[in-house]
Amino acid sequence: MPELKDRPHTPEPSTEEPSLAERVASVSWYQSVRLPDGSVTPSQFDTIDELARIPFPASLAGKRCLDVGTSNGFWAFEMERRGAAEVVAIDVRRAARFDWPGNSKADFRAGWDRESRGPHGFDIAHEALGSSVQWRELPVYDLAPDVVGEFDFVFIGSLLLHLRDPIAALAAINRVLRGELLSVDSISPPLTIMHPTQPVARLEAPGRPLWWMLNLRAYRRLFEAAGLDIVARGRPFFIRPSSAYDFAPSSRRAFFLRLQEASLRRQGVLSTWVRARSREAA
Repeated sequence: MPELKDRPHTPEPSTEEPSLAERVASVSWYQSVRLPDGSVTPSQFDTIDELARIPFPASLAGKRCLDVGTSNGFWAFEMERRGAAEVVAIDVRRAARFDWPGNSKADFRAGWDRESRGPHGFDIAHEALGSSVQWRELPVYDLAPDVVGEFDFVFIGSLLLHLRDPIAALAAINRVLRGELLSVDSISPPLTIMHPTQPVARLEAPGRPLWWMLNLRAYRRLFEAAGLDIVARGRPFFIRPSSAYDFAPSSRRAFFLRLQEASLRRQGVLSTWVRARSREAA
């Protein structure tokens, strides 16, 4: 009888659920969400620091709130933490539904879309926090009272420059706004310095969903054009890059690329904020 040889041991597949830290490490994070164990997600930008620099309401007790373009849910969870009676968070997860310019390459778009199908940071944070925030797959353009109702407070952050039509987006928010809107977005330092009194925008559309660079005046003019009245406006400030920040250059010229990279890594993204109300409700 031939001698039996030892077969290589094949370990049994693990039946243990991945830990919170393992789940956090499995996805890319845009926002720095503080989790119940005290850890902070390894994000592109320091949204915790950003929160301290803008007039986010200290209390939202009893209010119905909307977070537009929620990403990982930082602002929606903050609304909930500050006592909101109900929070709705909207976004589009599949990259195929982004506002792509017509000059984007099909394989590039497909790569983004494949990456967008994996686990989502919002879901991980939502479960860890035991949150009651309602997530909905909805483009901002589709906001309407018969779809989502109306809201006492709406937040939209770092989204307008990624949209083909930022005025249409603000007009859609205006349709569901019965209280106040707070917007935070980036602005162009060179355009703001060179044109301090004139609204100026530069069309980007570099084959990915980055449509506009606005100066300070142009950013503020968007709200007026969408039928909103500005009730307060902030001075420019920098949103700092965080631990997982990766530089995505917009300039193709080597000198300006290096200058832009150095500025972004040292100071962050120049941004500003606006508080506004519907002109019809005023």
